[in-house]
Amino acid sequence: MSSPPGPFARTGGAAPGAPSPGANSPGTGDRAGSPAGPRRRRHRRDQAVPPWIFVAPALAVYAVVVLYPSLAGVVYGFTDWSGVGDFSFVGLDNFRTLLDDDRALESVGNTLMLTLAVVVVQNGIGLLLALGVHANVTSRSLLRVVFFAPAVVSPVMVAFLWKYVYNPDDGAGLNGVLGALGLGGLRQDWLGDPSLALWSVAAMVVWQYVGYSMVVFLAGLEGVPAELHEAARIDGAGTWQRFRYVTWPLLAPALTINLMLSTIGGLKLFDQVYAATNGGPGSSSETLSTVLYKEAFVYGKFGYSTAVALVLALFVAAVSLVQLRYLRVREVTA
Repeated sequence: MSSPPGPFARTGGAAPGAPSPGANSPGTGDRAGSPAGPRRRRHRRDQAVPPWIFVAPALAVYAVVVLYPSLAGVVYGFTDWSGVGDFSFVGLDNFRTLLDDDRALESVGNTLMLTLAVVVVQNGIGLLLALGVHANVTSRSLLRVVFFAPAVVSPVMVAFLWKYVYNPDDGAGLNGVLGALGLGGLRQDWLGDPSLALWSVAAMVVWQYVGYSMVVFLAGLEGVPAELHEAARIDGAGTWQRFRYVTWPLLAPALTINLMLSTIGGLKLFDQVYAATNGGPGSSSETLSTVLYKEAFVYGKFGYSTAVALVLALFVAAVSLVQLRYLRVREVTA
């Protein structure tokens, strides 16, 4: 007599815990509600859209606005293009003209002197302001805003403001202040004197951007650990010694940024010079930027002006690379 069949035999079901038929069969992951389906579809969409497609519009605008004009300018530097109509290639004639142009050569000297004055004075005063504002004074937040405010003003507006400051009348601007202080003998025609015009523009530029240098130095000062100053103070180091051997070496990255920015800005300075003096009197404050502007838009020599612009760009790049290499080495050894 056989034993009665169990409950599972009657129903034909599987034993508890056993996998159901077809659970792992192919294609079940694509059923509705299964998480594998959306993942696979999303993976297919990711493969269908290449990542570079998202930056293509920005690259297209950059190519049209920056790359094409830059490359075209290199080509036009070897032509006699007048800005309209046809042109012909003249080889290196524009560059030979530049070497024989006394006004352009004088502008190179003016550019270098202006840049040197701006770099030295702007960063020197900026460092002093940063050290003063970094100290524990009650009004340091207000002073930071006051010193930095001119940096956000339009250079053209600054130039017109300083044209009033440099008003040659005895009772106006700086001359009026000097007269009120009993220093009337120091009154000058600041922008009309060929020996003073360039330095007057330099003072204007320093006034505008010294706050910018101050902010960069302040960022460097914030990164100097207070423990190092405390240790140096315990060892008996004075204020100057702590600055010389603790603060100054750690300010190397901030100094690199400030020197690079002020050098590049000085070499391509245009707005303040053109708005304040137009390169005059004569050519005493002419810079390479004002020369290439006048050659293009006043005299219609676009081919020659682009040659001057090309020389200026190469000069700025060479000076910047040499400066950057030296300053980077100083950062490592500081």
